[in-house]
Amino acid sequence: MDFEQQLCRQMIIAFYELPGIGWHAVDKAVRHELWKKDSWSVEDLLAIGLKRDQAETAAKLFREEPWKLTRKESPAVRQAGAVTLTPYDAGYPSILRENAQPPWVLYAKGRLELLERPAVAIVGTRVPTAYGRHTAAQTAQELSEAGITVVSGLAKGVDSFAHEASLMGPGGTIAVLPTPIDTCYPPENDSLFRRIAEHGLLISETPIGTKLHPGQFHQRNRIIAALSRATIVVEGARKSGSLITAKHAHDMDRELFAIPGPISSPKSEGPNELIREGKARLLSAAEQIFDELPWLRTQADRYVPSCGTDGKGEGKQGEPLGVEEQKIVALLQDQALSINELHELSAIPFGHLNALLLNLCIKRKIELQPGSIYIAL
Repeated sequence: MDFEQQLCRQMIIAFYELPGIGWHAVDKAVRHELWKKDSWSVEDLLAIGLKRDQAETAAKLFREEPWKLTRKESPAVRQAGAVTLTPYDAGYPSILRENAQPPWVLYAKGRLELLERPAVAIVGTRVPTAYGRHTAAQTAQELSEAGITVVSGLAKGVDSFAHEASLMGPGGTIAVLPTPIDTCYPPENDSLFRRIAEHGLLISETPIGTKLHPGQFHQRNRIIAALSRATIVVEGARKSGSLITAKHAHDMDRELFAIPGPISSPKSEGPNELIREGKARLLSAAEQIFDELPWLRTQADRYVPSCGTDGKGEGKQGEPLGVEEQKIVALLQDQALSINELHELSAIPFGHLNALLLNLCIKRKIELQPGSIYIAL
């Protein structure tokens, strides 16, 4: 990055973090090369299309705190343990550059290398059925084991199950937040939020200190689709957030898959409609993605170690059982149990429990029997 690019980068961040500044305003500032000016007048800022109150705020800020700074991160970003990425940074994901309006600024915390790995999004309802929970977790687990990074939005339900399961494999997971990078939403996902920060990657387009508002969910969904070579819709109503993500994926010409469900289930209306209208391909198994997109297998294979994981995930097939896994196996050695009974007896959070059960099935320590009953082997 040369000196002019550094100046442009700092201008983008300073400009972007002003309240009320949108994508087009930053675009105008970049195209008008405002970073070449020693100072900005209100007239300069009005000329590129800012409203008067925005222009006055920006001009005042840059008089009091010049934007031509040498620091890499703001104190708030450093305190959060995060980094800031703009299109001028080497770590900015190349896949986002393919879009007509790539984010000007991303805040990231965790394994930045995941941004350049082949990724697939898994999205769905916040209140999935047992079928949806199991399908989301199993699909995520299998993709992660194959070296695919799973992207989702850290919401309750399908998102949480997908994140939990994908942390078990070498592919890992990326959580795209509607909130600033230092804030977990929903609050009950705080434990998962912290594990992803350590073993996966958190990213956000929202400046630190911004209050949550509905528009941030729409922006979050757009980034989920943009980061992913393919999007899988598990369950969701016709007007759910997962269908908004699917629309973004379709509009971006990304691959779109949907998992069919019972015609009597309102939770399956969204994916069933996508399949019926020919917008999404019917997905019946994770392996099908590689059959239909063989180039994705080629990209993912380099991230699958010959044995176990790359050391960044939370689980390895060849390693000894963890404490929670031992607890589950011990319970099942006494009697066959359903996941609900295991949840009640073990007190393990439901999403994490589902991921542990999938991992134990892969390790051939337990087996899922007809009627959704688990037994020890």
